[in-house]
Amino acid sequence: MAHTYVASIDQGTTGTRFMVFDHSGQVVANAYEKHEQIYPEPGWVEHDPVEIWENTKSVVQTGLDEADLDASQLEALGITNQRETTVVWDKESGTPVYNALVWQDRRTTDRVEELEAEGKVEEIREKTGLEADAYFSATKTEWILDNADPLKLEGTRTEDLRDRAEAGELLMGTIDAWLIYNLTGNHITDVSNASRTMLYDIEGLAWDPDLLDEFGVPESMLPEVRPSSDENLYGHTDPDGFLDAEVPVAGALGDQQAALFGQTCFDEGDAKNTYGTGSFYLMNTGNEAVASDHGLLTTIGFQLSGEPVQYALEGSIFVTGAAIEWLEDVDLIYNAAQTAQLASSVDSTDGVYMVPAFTGLGAPHWDGRARGTIVGMTRGTKKEHIVRATLESIAYQTRDIAEAMEADSGVETTSLRVDGGAVKNNFLCQLQSDIIQTEIARPEVDETTALGSAYAAGLAVGYWESLDELRSNWQVDREFAPEKEQSEVDKMYSRWDDAVERSLDWAQEE
Repeated sequence: MAHTYVASIDQGTTGTRFMVFDHSGQVVANAYEKHEQIYPEPGWVEHDPVEIWENTKSVVQTGLDEADLDASQLEALGITNQRETTVVWDKESGTPVYNALVWQDRRTTDRVEELEAEGKVEEIREKTGLEADAYFSATKTEWILDNADPLKLEGTRTEDLRDRAEAGELLMGTIDAWLIYNLTGNHITDVSNASRTMLYDIEGLAWDPDLLDEFGVPESMLPEVRPSSDENLYGHTDPDGFLDAEVPVAGALGDQQAALFGQTCFDEGDAKNTYGTGSFYLMNTGNEAVASDHGLLTTIGFQLSGEPVQYALEGSIFVTGAAIEWLEDVDLIYNAAQTAQLASSVDSTDGVYMVPAFTGLGAPHWDGRARGTIVGMTRGTKKEHIVRATLESIAYQTRDIAEAMEADSGVETTSLRVDGGAVKNNFLCQLQSDIIQTEIARPEVDETTALGSAYAAGLAVGYWESLDELRSNWQVDREFAPEKEQSEVDKMYSRWDDAVERSLDWAQEE
């Protein structure tokens, strides 16, 4: 096995990464390319699926070339993806009928409020484990079929998109399905991604006919749902295609479930938090789908071939790393690394709180009309205070989730495994440890989403034999223990709820 590897395509919100791992889980190739963020109207976020596919091919080729590898050395390929982001495309030509609607997109908030007014929220939660929210794929698919100006298909009229869907001429899927389709020609998703559509019964493990009817999504549009690590494979890459090799595509996981898997959280009670564009705190709840009474989501964690589904509780925070990007956008910082130096240059925020509700609030508040808010400023407020308040907001939002997680599960988290770009910031990791009064463990390989999907694919083809083998690969880079007293952080946290309250229900229709 010294000369063969497993690869992962990690298709994220801001860009696409290709990574190759060896048997010990170490990185041997890594390439990345950003794609355009499209904002047609306030609260709308789109991506071009064709650009994503072209970038995928580009980073795969670049990664292999730079590491002097041949695609024939890849024993398997796994996929991980930004979840909920939705593509509808023509079955015959493979051409998207519209841009992908991104998970952050809020254009269907009115539709969600209709569901609330009609008393359908509880039924949706019971079947899918999800809050009714514009975040998920159901209302996005419905919007595309009802409203999309078909930019990509010449000669297609908007009004016949639904007719074409009913006739079986259109397919829909999350980004994993879009990539699998382009790589193999097969229309397949995995259970973790299916569980994020608001169309899938997570205990019955089937597309739900009542929800399909509610949102007008014909079942013929939907991908086949498979285990996250699939011994039967999703298919092979075309030997005459861009890779010039027939590589098995054998695993897929939504990015947050992939991070759970990559962090080897295989057992009930294991938890991780990923700090990316948003933050996503997941706890493995084993073979039981634990219902939340505190605003968390019940979701599918992963499924191995021939084994039962493992479930998770999830706290979805829409904006964390994106808040640091905003600081850069408005010229308060030059780069993300500067935040630690600026934040540590002041002893506190001087009473400033920043609520980064730029695309509404997720768990545990679920307010699509919340908007970004800074409160407590005085004439003495400096950019250092605002930068520190932004980092603190990441930690406070995570504490909101940690407390809800403990209340729902009855399990006290004594150590939290963290990953994602923001955890390179030691100041943030220490702050997070202080705010939630829990040890923080940062692994050596922090690109755990890519690692998780590689693990899933490699298990499927026997590159790795067992979960225990993967556990032995996990290595700690650094641990952070609380340095502040509980009473001190409780005082800091005490006005966070007041700040959040001021952000709620802000966006109103014109």
